[in-house]
Amino acid sequence: EVQLQASGGGLVQTGGSLRLSCAASGFIFDEYVIGWFRQAPGKEREGVSYIGTGDGRVDYTESVRGRFTISSDNAKNTVYLQMNNLKPEDTAVYYCARRINFLGYLLPHPWETYEYDSWGQGTLVTVSS
Repeated sequence: EVQLQASGGGLVQTGGSLRLSCAASGFIFDEYVIGWFRQAPGKEREGVSYIGTGDGRVDYTESVRGRFTISSDNAKNTVYLQMNNLKPEDTAVYYCARRINFLGYLLPHPWETYEYDSWGQGTLVTVSS
């Protein structure tokens, strides 16, 4: 079965760092894009970052660009999100999800949640002011 397990959340002060992990199993890892999304109470889920595990393509939403770094350890079937200089507005439940990649081609609708067909349970990140 397809499984995605997000972990690494916790409590951190403004300006601190956390590294989130997304452990994947049950599918051919390098054929997929792994995305990180987050959702704060009362707000819509938004895309944070994604990585093509087979081709290395990456992108970030503007609010985290320069602060967050996404990476993949394909030997471990795990994607990481290194979050530095955290701000209170980063507080949310963070989810990882997968979608099929289009190796060698432009990725359609990379930020649309409906393109991601499997989701993990999420991990809570709380940034205190």
